[in-house]
Amino acid sequence: MALIIRLTEFYRSTKPVEHPNRQKLLDLICRLAYKSGDFTLSSGQKSTYYINGKLVTLHPFGALWTGQVLLSMLPRDTGAVGGLTLGADPIVSAVSVVSAYENQPIPALIIRKQPKGHGTAAWIEGPELAEGTHVVVLEDVVTTGQSALFAVEKLRNAGYVVTEILTLVDRRQGGAELYAKEGLGFKAVFTIDEIQNYAQASQ
Repeated sequence: MALIIRLTEFYRSTKPVEHPNRQKLLDLICRLAYKSGDFTLSSGQKSTYYINGKLVTLHPFGALWTGQVLLSMLPRDTGAVGGLTLGADPIVSAVSVVSAYENQPIPALIIRKQPKGHGTAAWIEGPELAEGTHVVVLEDVVTTGQSALFAVEKLRNAGYVVTEILTLVDRRQGGAELYAKEGLGFKAVFTIDEIQNYAQASQ
């Protein structure tokens, strides 16, 4: 019952992000990142569409708008942003750079899929922050939610506090349910429904 209540609250609270560049970001995702066809996802699932978020987050304006929109969604107590390499690398970097220009600098952390093979053997790249720092995990596309959950685990093991995950796109294939079960807050800039509707209308 608790899980159902949390999911209901999540979907009720998921409303369009109020940022002037959100629409530009949506248009760029539909033009560059969204493709129809037959695809196999990293989770192993089959899909009739694919979203390559890096085609947007590595685009000069895509990176800027991504950083601006996600920065506007961060909780006030955010001390850093982090994410699992490779998809989150340009996103956390964009948010960090935009935050400096907005005079509210937020460091970026990158979580490795394997520990560093030499030196410190670290799982996390980036500045060393105080224990208890609040870190928000960022993703480009959430499907099952496992990638971001892996990042959460490594950040918590390092002594950071993680209670929130933000993504550019929620495919609505189990990620929200997994995060709710784990007691994590979750917000998406776009759902797959909005992207598909916009892409179809733009044809």
